[in-house]
Amino acid sequence: MSGEPTFDAYTWGQKANIMMPGNNLMMGGAGMMMAGGFSNGSIVDKVPQDMLYMVDPHWNQFPPLNPLMYSLLAFVITIMGFVSIVGNFVVMYVFMSTRSLKTPSNLLVVNLAFSDFIMMVFMFPFMAVSNFYETWAFGPLMCELYAFIGSLSGCMSIWSMAMIAMDRYRVICKGISAKPMTYKNALGSILFVNMASLIWCLAPFFGWNRYVPEGNMTVCGTDSMSEDWLSRSYVIAYAAWVYFLPLLTILYCYFQIVKAVAEHEEQMREQARKMNVQSLRSSDSAKASAEIRLAKIAMMTISLWFMAWTPYLIINARGIFNKESVTPLFTVWGSLFAKCAAVYNPIVYGISHPKYRAALYDKFPCLACTTEADDEDEVRSTATVEIASTIKCEEKA
Repeated sequence: MSGEPTFDAYTWGQKANIMMPGNNLMMGGAGMMMAGGFSNGSIVDKVPQDMLYMVDPHWNQFPPLNPLMYSLLAFVITIMGFVSIVGNFVVMYVFMSTRSLKTPSNLLVVNLAFSDFIMMVFMFPFMAVSNFYETWAFGPLMCELYAFIGSLSGCMSIWSMAMIAMDRYRVICKGISAKPMTYKNALGSILFVNMASLIWCLAPFFGWNRYVPEGNMTVCGTDSMSEDWLSRSYVIAYAAWVYFLPLLTILYCYFQIVKAVAEHEEQMREQARKMNVQSLRSSDSAKASAEIRLAKIAMMTISLWFMAWTPYLIINARGIFNKESVTPLFTVWGSLFAKCAAVYNPIVYGISHPKYRAALYDKFPCLACTTEADDEDEVRSTATVEIASTIKCEEKA
């Protein structure tokens, strides 16, 4: 029994019986339905005996979640898993099998898709099955490996996004004055991101924090509930490395991109007025100007990034400074939002790429969201990069 979830209390039949009309348990149950729970037992009751040492005592006060919540979570993570696996596999295949897309910069996009692919391939089956059993069902070792791979792939994804932002900043804001990225540069960036992520995520195995079941007991992650300041220091340092530093990097890069292109577009319009012509380039007749298009992409990137990872940061921060406010249901949403990044990243970083859309249409017409009409978008996007790349040269002149 030590390695399997126990079901000697709170079976589905008993839970259903609690809600039967006339049942006295409906009257005055002190813990009934609190914090999203379904009974006045503990959410820890089903945790296997060999994993109890990993569970923080904070969770003993919370009742089990409603069985419908577990079923809903299993369904949602299954849908997310399939969408993410297919989406990220397609991104990797299209980028690596299309000659025009085999560029050093696009290796960063492939690394992002790879890390998201690994995240969902490994994590969604374990999370779905554990929600079916209403507790972690794979033992302590798999709990630690699950949390390790989730942390590693998440860190790789976040820093890959930061590297992509830095590359776009270099191309658009520095232009031809910057050295072009080579395969050596791209592979060096990928190696740095992956090795740094590996070092950070191995630390809990050597005593700096640990991997434990999270509040709803169906997933595992870093221990943010510990009152030991050595463990807390890891959570704080990890948040600085994996959240604040890449976020500031992405914000700075996209702000500079939008600013540089907007200033250059204004210079182009001013020059056109001096020459008494309507425009210096035909793409000005498009519905959206280049700077608005870039601003939309930047805002979408930053907003989705913020929505995906901020809930998890808040949970960890509250675990350190106000753990009484952290409930099992709260941790569920943080875990799901973080995994959403692996679902939308293929869309944001793949489908927003005009040449990728064209290649996707050629290889998988049923998956493509493009038509020949997108040729105009590709021309406009290419023109934007080409014109923006001259900004530094003009400033020097």
